[in-house]
Amino acid sequence: MRQKIVAFIKKETVLTAAAVLALLSMLVIVPDREYGDYLDYRTLGLLFSLMLVMAGFRELGVFEKLGNFLLSKTDSIKGVSAVLIFLCFFTSMLITNDVALLTFVPLAMIVLEMAQCEEILIPVVVMQTIAANLGSMLLPFGNPQNLYLYGLSGLTIMEFVKLLFPLGAVSFGLLLLHLQFLPKGKIRCKSEEKKEILHKKEKAMLLILTFAFLLCVLAVARVLPWLWVVLLVAVVVFFLKKSLFLKLDYSLLLTFVFFFIFIGNLGRISQFSEILRRIMKDNEVITAVLASQCISNVPAALLLSGFTDNYSELLVGCNIGGLGTLIASMASLISYKQVSEQKPEKKSRYFVYFTVANLLYLGILLAVYYL
Repeated sequence: MRQKIVAFIKKETVLTAAAVLALLSMLVIVPDREYGDYLDYRTLGLLFSLMLVMAGFRELGVFEKLGNFLLSKTDSIKGVSAVLIFLCFFTSMLITNDVALLTFVPLAMIVLEMAQCEEILIPVVVMQTIAANLGSMLLPFGNPQNLYLYGLSGLTIMEFVKLLFPLGAVSFGLLLLHLQFLPKGKIRCKSEEKKEILHKKEKAMLLILTFAFLLCVLAVARVLPWLWVVLLVAVVVFFLKKSLFLKLDYSLLLTFVFFFIFIGNLGRISQFSEILRRIMKDNEVITAVLASQCISNVPAALLLSGFTDNYSELLVGCNIGGLGTLIASMASLISYKQVSEQKPEKKSRYFVYFTVANLLYLGILLAVYYL
């Protein structure tokens, strides 16, 4: 029994940490009706729907086919890596950092395995994660904290872009520079361009899943009501292929739930709130960055917005605050979970590389902002 518990903790380190923090906070704030308000049901629901769709795409071999296509267009290690990284940077502006990572990290893992370049898996996935977190800051609907703070700030879209574009441009340059440290050379195994014929049922499933994915994107952009989209996707997938429900990473959803409970309880501790109010005065960026390292940038935005009206500084702090620790941006957990599930032997190295790279990016962007 003890061995099973230790094995579980090693496998689900982040989930275990989140659960411990939530339970400790529950000793201070006894569970009551307000607990129901802690959870971001929209985020959890859309994440669940997207995980279902991605499981369906994997079942059909969509990522392998995309990998074959990418490998047929370039024979350069850096070329393949650049495509995988900047897909995350640019698409995250429109489909959010979470969706970009859910979509392109599995693709990267498959493509690099096909190209026999798994030695660069860790730097590429780390750069994908950084790219998604930084690219998403350039538009109001790129991530949840932007949507929330954009609504509070009263900024126009042009003012919003003008505020964050300099940091976005520097981020793009840093990723290009980082890319130069990857090994030179050709990929060791080109894809075989072969036409794979899908059966009628598979074609129908692909069409339905693609439509479901588009619905999820529209729900993320708040064009469609999220609850109806989540219910529709769940019902469709149930009748399409119910076994997909067994292939989801429910521990990721639980990790989010535990963090929401911890953060909700933290905001109800009066001593903590008073200290925070004093710290925040004229230190919005640094406070947001530091808070994000502990509770992640979306909850930090929700928590800190009640203690300042300087939303521009808060926008900057919460966006670059997504760099740093693994929980600084909850989207980063998506990449970590996929690496730890698919390549458990690389989990520790990934964590170290991720932390060092993120702290370097964070330090540079903070220096650029204050200079």
